[in-house]
Amino acid sequence: MIATVPESAVAALDARLDKNAGQPLAVAFSGGGDSLAMLLVASGWARRAGRQIIAFTVDHRLQAGSGDWARWCAERAQAQGIAHRTLVWDGAKPATGLPAAARAARHRLIAEAARAAGARVVLFGHTLDDRLEAAWMAAHGIRVGAPRAWSPSPVWPEGRGQHVLRPLIDLRRSVLRDWLRTGGETWIDDPANADAGQPRIRARLELAGETAPHLREADETYPSTPLSVGPAGEVSIAPSMLSGDGANRLLGAAICCVSGRERPPRASAVDRLRQRISAAETARATLGGVRVAASGPAIMLAREVGDSRARGPASITLERDGAQVFDGRFEVETRVAGLSLTALGGRMPKLPRRLRGRLASLHPLARAALPALIDGSGAVSCPTLEPDPRVRIRALISLRLAGACGMVHGEAEIR
Repeated sequence: MIATVPESAVAALDARLDKNAGQPLAVAFSGGGDSLAMLLVASGWARRAGRQIIAFTVDHRLQAGSGDWARWCAERAQAQGIAHRTLVWDGAKPATGLPAAARAARHRLIAEAARAAGARVVLFGHTLDDRLEAAWMAAHGIRVGAPRAWSPSPVWPEGRGQHVLRPLIDLRRSVLRDWLRTGGETWIDDPANADAGQPRIRARLELAGETAPHLREADETYPSTPLSVGPAGEVSIAPSMLSGDGANRLLGAAICCVSGRERPPRASAVDRLRQRISAAETARATLGGVRVAASGPAIMLAREVGDSRARGPASITLERDGAQVFDGRFEVETRVAGLSLTALGGRMPKLPRRLRGRLASLHPLARAALPALIDGSGAVSCPTLEPDPRVRIRALISLRLAGACGMVHGEAEIR
């Protein structure tokens, strides 16, 4: 079994990665046994494919020896001929929920660094044990996401245009460590992994020595084609899409993408909304920063704007020569000073007449959520209704929704 460990992981890499891509691959490398196994397997695959690898180590500054661990990781990666960067989680740490905050910080730091390096895929060394631990915690009422073999980056907007690949997800941690020992490898054992006060460590202790059942990722049925996305980032869904397996997950993903937020609403709230839509010919509701209107042949989802109870779109001042994300929904670049971007809202009368005429073609719920470009004189334009030479803007909703709905099957399909 030990001899087959690299081969099974390599098969997973072959299935998802593009051997002809010019971009580097990012590897999350903590120095633990799982991530070391991931680094070594990825290194061998990359050499054969002619791909570059960059290893990223996050120093959370949570233990006195974390700096020494980061230096060990740098030396180990460099000994393998792999470029390495240490990323530091600076600033105050939360008094509660520290493990979750540390995981989120790790994903954000790595996603930002991978984007700067041009990488579209980040490799993580999660194993079957991580999936078993997540299932144990869920069974004990602890809400936690289960790692998947292939999924969009869990952070937004830092992880836009990136996917996470976990080639070791069907292998036991003990098998990987046996494989490492046969090669004379050593790794770092984080003392936090002995803290039985943490739910994940309690799960690990409970599951130690058990024979793992075969866990399958849930089969999810989604539409075979991307949903319709309009110039305000609004999404139109056919009622037939909200029936059958995967309907709740599709609706939740659509709400998340239209709102620009990092995570969808709670599953129970999404289910109640779906049932309400299915039971009535017409329905209006608000959930997760999105206004939903069901009427006749379509269900419209549009960003909520102007409700003081909601976190509506915040205006941003555009900086020159760099990509910025507006409201989690649009990426914009400019080389012109003095511009800002906000939701159109009540500025519709300030649009040029030719653009005001185009508003009639949009659903009434969507109009206020159009991105409005404002210059120093107060003039308003809408670059998604009519191209504006001062900016380059692209909607992120359809790309994000495609990833969330499993329509991106490998690195070559990431745009």
